[in-house]
Amino acid sequence: MKEIEIQELQTWKDQYPLLNKLISMDEVFWLNPNVEKFQTGIKKSPLTQEDVRDAEERLKRFAPYIAKVFPETKGSNGIIESPLVRIPSMKQSLEQEYQQPILGELLLKCDSHLPISGSIKARGGIYEILKHAEDLAFQHQLLTIQDDYSILDSDRFRTFFSQYSIAVGSTGNLGLSIGIISAKLGFNVSVHMSADAKQWKKDLLRSKNVKVIEYEADYSKAVEEGRIQADSDPTCYFVDDENSHDLFLGYAVAASRLKKQLEELEITIDENHPLFVYLPCGVGGGPGGVAFGLKLLYQDHVHCFFAEPTHSPCMLLGLMTGLHDKVSVQDLGIDNVTDADGLAVGKPSGFVGKTIEPFLSGNYTVSDEQLYKLLKELVDTEGIHLEPSALAGMIGPSKLCTEGIDYLQKHSLTEKMSKGTHIIWGTGGSMVPEEMKNQYYQKGLNLALDKQK
Repeated sequence: MKEIEIQELQTWKDQYPLLNKLISMDEVFWLNPNVEKFQTGIKKSPLTQEDVRDAEERLKRFAPYIAKVFPETKGSNGIIESPLVRIPSMKQSLEQEYQQPILGELLLKCDSHLPISGSIKARGGIYEILKHAEDLAFQHQLLTIQDDYSILDSDRFRTFFSQYSIAVGSTGNLGLSIGIISAKLGFNVSVHMSADAKQWKKDLLRSKNVKVIEYEADYSKAVEEGRIQADSDPTCYFVDDENSHDLFLGYAVAASRLKKQLEELEITIDENHPLFVYLPCGVGGGPGGVAFGLKLLYQDHVHCFFAEPTHSPCMLLGLMTGLHDKVSVQDLGIDNVTDADGLAVGKPSGFVGKTIEPFLSGNYTVSDEQLYKLLKELVDTEGIHLEPSALAGMIGPSKLCTEGIDYLQKHSLTEKMSKGTHIIWGTGGSMVPEEMKNQYYQKGLNLALDKQK
């Protein structure tokens, strides 16, 4: 899209007053005026519960292979899943910091500790490559649905897959998941990395025999170049983070797993016990898929909010204006420069934005400074280390209780909050090198001390 004309921008500002704060890169809290009842919203969706079940079954078929080649998944029998933990001390800290009680329980979904690639991308990214591998093996009659998929761990299959290549554009975590699983299966894999991708992620991929191609531009350029590579090679499969239904479905499977975990913790979700989920958002696939899966299960009893950096509020901008992927943050003069590397995206997925629009309760932004302070506080209170981008969800409950009062009243939630449950989706961090973890913590500590002065 061309640079937005001054006159057009002024019209937008008149229509969407929140744009002024967005352009100033202030923290904002936005409620989605297009959110609908589940039963009407689901009729607009290109995907169904059956699609999610199909993805779930496929992951079960691959579980014997995953357990065999990734020993860290043996305890879960090859199912890639993360812990759900209560964080009462962090809750207390947030209540003190924001002078606002958080009614209901506060839990952290630790996708930061997912095996294999240590982030939420271990869901969608790994699922899409497994599906592609299965499709190829079926086409060449090397595999049937009845087989024990652990046979994929053999020279025969690695040699077969070595005839094919995989390409993906990434700010880091998607590249890790795609690179690790593709190389393990035997594919030739290229990860096109944007300028904001962390060096340790590039180094780790190269250590796994993954080809890393670096760009001085942002995420959109990395994706564009990955797509060009795939288009010029008929044996190359492109993982399209912006438009992939398979990635989205891989993330959506998280919902039924979460349901079991909530039941194990004896946490009820129903009309009188609402669930609130806060998801860091970049291009949108991960949070969109999770939110979609949760809506299928809990319908109007779950309320999902996306969280983005103040310097990269692409999904919020796309949803607010209704332009989705036809507008970028750069069009408004927002620089898309943030330490939350996984969320440094200038233009959202149009597919995700349109799919999730009827289901998403709202969206808010958070500054990099806040992310570091929250990171430090989570280490101090709970001993849990996340990467900066993974903390974006953490202030969601506090913001909802102060800036989302209209939403709570409109949906008759005010009286039910004390029986509710808040889940912060911790999207990545366990694979961050110790030295980097210490740097992140120190930065958070310095910011906290500066505030006290």
